[in-house]
Amino acid sequence: MQKVRTAVIGVGYLGRFHAQKYASSPAAELVAVVDASAGNREQVAAETGCRAVADYRDILGEIDAVSIVTPTPLHYPIAQQCLEHGLHVLVEKPITTTLEEARSLVDTAARVGRVLQVGHLERFNAAILALAGTLGTPRFVESHRLAPFKERGTDVNVVLDLMIHDIDLIQSLVGAPIASIDAVGASVFSAGLDIANARIRYANGCVANTTASRVSMKMERKLRVFQDDAYISIDLQQKVLTIVRKPPAGADVPKGQVLIEERTYDQGDALKLEIEAFLRSIREGTPPVVTGEDGLRALETATKITQMVQDDARQ
Repeated sequence: MQKVRTAVIGVGYLGRFHAQKYASSPAAELVAVVDASAGNREQVAAETGCRAVADYRDILGEIDAVSIVTPTPLHYPIAQQCLEHGLHVLVEKPITTTLEEARSLVDTAARVGRVLQVGHLERFNAAILALAGTLGTPRFVESHRLAPFKERGTDVNVVLDLMIHDIDLIQSLVGAPIASIDAVGASVFSAGLDIANARIRYANGCVANTTASRVSMKMERKLRVFQDDAYISIDLQQKVLTIVRKPPAGADVPKGQVLIEERTYDQGDALKLEIEAFLRSIREGTPPVVTGEDGLRALETATKITQMVQDDARQ
């Protein structure tokens, strides 16, 4: 099997992990890491045994695929140029800063016939993967994603930084278009939104209530799904899946008692699974798990929520 020649553009905190996964993958050859910081690129290149490059344009003809792990405003210009040069692209979430940019990337990937995958990592969470065969038709979904304040990530607001994870997850679980959105939020420590809540009604009748905060005293990543036959609680951080059902007719259990099943999964390596899926899509010519269209839909919803909160603040 011929290895996919790869590079990582942006090897700060998260990009370093991307580089490590490519370097350890039997399906990939990590050719180079790229970063404006000489310290970052030299350190990661030494760790992974590849070249350190200051300008990604110097290696476009030497690679087949790339991870883009730069600050969000740089996603579009870099991804667009990489796609135009025939590269497969894995771009971190959010896909871009604007809908016009996202649509352009989706269109370009389709035109040039290259994989465009978006880094919505929670799709590869062990507890989410375990939902297969359990999830029915969600009627109500509730999510909480809370974190203490950190300067890293504040180049975008909390909706694009944190809530977009749950927006993508919920949209993939519900599988219906959005009918309406109501949202509130506030800026606390940064210039952008630091806490936000959105109530999203889908065309099939499902309602989702999602909250994201980066000014919390604790870390929490939980998703709760209510459907006609069960309540499903997913602790995305601890990888715990709890399923609560009413007993089937005729079951030998006391009246009023429910059946509770709790499954705990190993932490696993979601980023490794994400990169393996990207490489598999390249080799097999199959659509990625998280497509450019998925990233665009998540950004559309996040943009509507942000705009709604901003408009409310101006009134």
